[in-house]
Amino acid sequence: MSQGQQSPDQEQQKRSLAEWVSFGIASFILAAIAGLVIYEWLVQDNRPPAISVRRAGNTRQVQDQFYIPFAVTNTGGQAADAVQVVAQLRVDGKVEATGEQQISYLSKGETKNGAFIFDRNPNQGKVVLRVTSYQQP
Repeated sequence: MSQGQQSPDQEQQKRSLAEWVSFGIASFILAAIAGLVIYEWLVQDNRPPAISVRRAGNTRQVQDQFYIPFAVTNTGGQAADAVQVVAQLRVDGKVEATGEQQISYLSKGETKNGAFIFDRNPNQGKVVLRVTSYQQP
């Protein structure tokens, strides 16, 4: 090699300002994504399931049966198995009818819908919905 010529290794070591800026931006984005994944893994997934149930629409009547729609939601950090939901129809403070549902699997952030079916008109009393239990998968 002559003095005016550079070896391939020396040519590869020269980086332009645009290359360094691009490298810096790409490294920052990669570090941010890795940080968010680690944060989610450490903080969010360690929370147990937080399950709530609510009425999800109007009661409808089909023949002599009354359908009470509901939605059950898991706002916790972990999934839940065998979520038990109970509905009670109370008239004058007395439980007149009871229904039970089991949601087989509810992942974090998931909502599932269903309906309780009563033979008595729920407008004659008060419907109480609650989650009674769950299992950890």
